[in-house]
Amino acid sequence: MKKRIFFLLIVLMSLSLIGIIAVQAYYINNSVENERERFEYNVKKSLSYVANTLEDEELDRLFNVYQSLDKEKKKDSTAVSQLFIYQQNKDTNETVIYSQGILEENYKLSSSILDAGFDVDSINLKRFTGSSKIEVFNSDLTDKDIEQSPISKITNIGRILEPEISYLKKNFREALKRKPIHTRISEDEITRLLSKKLKENNIDINYEFAIYSNDLATKVQSDNFENYKKSTYSTAIFYDDNKQTPYKLLVNFPGDSKFILSSVIGMMTLSIVFTLIIIIAYSSSLYQLIKQRKISQIKTDFINNMTHEFKTPIATINLALDSIKNPKIIGDQEKVKRYLGMIKEENKRMHAQVENVLRISKLEKNELNISKDRVKLHDLILDAITHVELIVEDRNGYIKTFLEADKSSILANETHFTNVIVNILDNAIKYSPEAPKIEVYTENVGNNILLKIKDHGSGMSKAAVKRVFEKFYREHTGNIHNVKGHGLGLAYVKRIVDDHQGHVSAESEKDNGSTFTIKLPIIT
Repeated sequence: MKKRIFFLLIVLMSLSLIGIIAVQAYYINNSVENERERFEYNVKKSLSYVANTLEDEELDRLFNVYQSLDKEKKKDSTAVSQLFIYQQNKDTNETVIYSQGILEENYKLSSSILDAGFDVDSINLKRFTGSSKIEVFNSDLTDKDIEQSPISKITNIGRILEPEISYLKKNFREALKRKPIHTRISEDEITRLLSKKLKENNIDINYEFAIYSNDLATKVQSDNFENYKKSTYSTAIFYDDNKQTPYKLLVNFPGDSKFILSSVIGMMTLSIVFTLIIIIAYSSSLYQLIKQRKISQIKTDFINNMTHEFKTPIATINLALDSIKNPKIIGDQEKVKRYLGMIKEENKRMHAQVENVLRISKLEKNELNISKDRVKLHDLILDAITHVELIVEDRNGYIKTFLEADKSSILANETHFTNVIVNILDNAIKYSPEAPKIEVYTENVGNNILLKIKDHGSGMSKAAVKRVFEKFYREHTGNIHNVKGHGLGLAYVKRIVDDHQGHVSAESEKDNGSTFTIKLPIIT
């Protein structure tokens, strides 16, 4: 896959995922806001109901007291209103007379009689009595016929309560304005009405309430009320006839956020879970995609390196075979042996590379049986040095040992662990452009032994140090194959050290050499 297409796919997938998350977040936020608006609407509706009911109950109590005080009422003045309507029907030769009268009686009632604690001496009241009469006569009305009896007559007499109640409540409101609020209403009344209405509106959580006068607290409030402006709902209470009032009924809910979220928590949880699944699946897919692309690149590099590694031995073998076939050479036993030796060495070299590949494959599949015995790490180090010392001497270099660990007994596989040390030493030799200068150190740290192999070669970048133990990984040097290898040696080192319950790490700086450290548990 081309690099541009690969990155375009990642960008499109990422944008799609971000879009899905944004839509989910918007939907969840919108649902929460809708629930909050519905909660606020129900709270305000409940408060309005409570405020109206408290006012109505107060006025109804006073009106009932008023109704029971007929004997105490003293009439101050009266007024009568009368209305007559004549209607004549020529077809039936009948005359209909409608008459209606209203008797208005004015009273002054002592406030002490009402026993309501008014701060006034008396209250003005009105009593309205209404009468209506319908009479039907046989002929036209004249002066001489005025005394005749009607054909039919309907008469109604009774009190007119609506204007009487309206006037009464107006005066009561005016008188109640001067009465302290804590004498007009109790906390129990508010609790009774508010709890009932909130439950009817499906709000079943704890609340605190208070009545404020001109934004100042009154004595009427619950024990734990706090006036948090952002979370407190209010409604005016006890209006006068001018629709004005200093009083407000306030209520707040300490657990309103939890209550609002509880109504959408199921949907939110499912949405979050599914979104997380999508994110995990996307991240995993992206990780696998990038990993596969890296593996593809590494394998390409590996094939190129292996091709280069096999190219030289194959060319050498071909040249040696061509030389042997030469009639002048075939008779020279020394030269034939020399060329055959070269063929054998190059064949061994190719075989070793193939074995490394197979060995790593078996390690990954846990098919490589590694038996361990008690061995001296110092002995393994000295044995490994003998495998490479001729190459180092040929390049005018050296390997110095500083084996200062008092205890070096470990549980290890002699062959594999010798190969581990050889691979690190071989790596130090290959990446030393000048004469190889290598130091080998050991020391005891607690119940462990540390093995450090330090070189003064070309070193590695920080990025390369992080990936140096990955299979097939080699630091990019363009198309220059100045260092032979296939990126398997250090991967093999890590797998063997891990199998020995050890730890291997690398420290390096570009052009300042590298240090490989192996930490192993010692046995006593």
